[in-house]
Amino acid sequence: MAARLAGRWTADQAPAVEAASAEILAAGGPLLIDLSGLARLDTLGAWVLERTRATLPAGTAYAGASPEHLILLREVAYREAAPASRRRRFRPLDPVASLGSGVRSLGREGLSGLAFLGEVVAGCLRVLARPRSFRGPALINQIEQIALRGAPIIMLISFLVGCIVTQQGIIQLQRFGAQTYVVNMIGILTLRELGVLLTSIMVAGRSGSAFTAEIGSMRMREEVDALRVMGLDPIEILIVPRIIALMLALPMLAFLADLAALAGGAMTSFLYGGLSLEAFTFRLQNAIGFRHLAIGLIKAPFMALIIGIIASVEGFMVEGSAESLGRHVTASVVKSIFMVIVLDGLFAVFFAAIDF
Repeated sequence: MAARLAGRWTADQAPAVEAASAEILAAGGPLLIDLSGLARLDTLGAWVLERTRATLPAGTAYAGASPEHLILLREVAYREAAPASRRRRFRPLDPVASLGSGVRSLGREGLSGLAFLGEVVAGCLRVLARPRSFRGPALINQIEQIALRGAPIIMLISFLVGCIVTQQGIIQLQRFGAQTYVVNMIGILTLRELGVLLTSIMVAGRSGSAFTAEIGSMRMREEVDALRVMGLDPIEILIVPRIIALMLALPMLAFLADLAALAGGAMTSFLYGGLSLEAFTFRLQNAIGFRHLAIGLIKAPFMALIIGIIASVEGFMVEGSAESLGRHVTASVVKSIFMVIVLDGLFAVFFAAIDF
């Protein structure tokens, strides 16, 4: 059997379109729907046609459709609602299965991070081979965004943390009459651990999230694909300047954070411990050496590299929705902070093992 359609199947003819659909359904049986007589077809008419075809028995097909009509029919293809999934019962081994799935996912992410690190290293080597292709203004702009604009808030937080740690140290050491040793505590703790760790966490939350959001937005607008179409390497254009800027800026910010935390410790020692600035400086010189400062500054570039790699990988994983962008920005910050703390712990064990 065949059903020949004619006229306009458009939104302004909705009642007539529904009536014609009812007539086709009343005919029953597999039909050959002839669209050669249609004067015009819009989204509403195409959807009604698809709904009608899906309702009729198997074997119903279109004939005589123009290419434009076929494209529209494919776009509005009628799909049955997916059946509701049955509620799965809890099983004793479900937590173990979830743990295994999480470990497998972590392994995949680790491998993808290593692969991306290889691409970044290859991009840096290409830049070294062709220095004229390096985007110097982009590097300067990123250093300004990370270091210059991030320094005030990082120094303020480090100053406050230095004040708090020193105050608590004085309160506890006063019980033993050893409050002057708070200088040793704040000096070594700040230079070896506190300054670089606070700075890395702040940079991960501030600059790492910005990297992910910027690259993710470019992915959503297909600007990354446009760079590839133009024959440009997104790694060289987008990632290399950001990671180099991060590796240069983080040691500088860590040094400023050390100074701010020590200044906070000196002020608190004067207010709570009655220790003058001269006495604080004298004890600090005796308590610390260059190796304590070097330890913190050695960690900084590695932490910057970790933050940059994670932020860039998460940015490239963004899909075409705002929800995906928000999810990956959050994942970037959480993963970066976690890995920074893990890396700091590994460095602490390493330096303790070599007695440095």
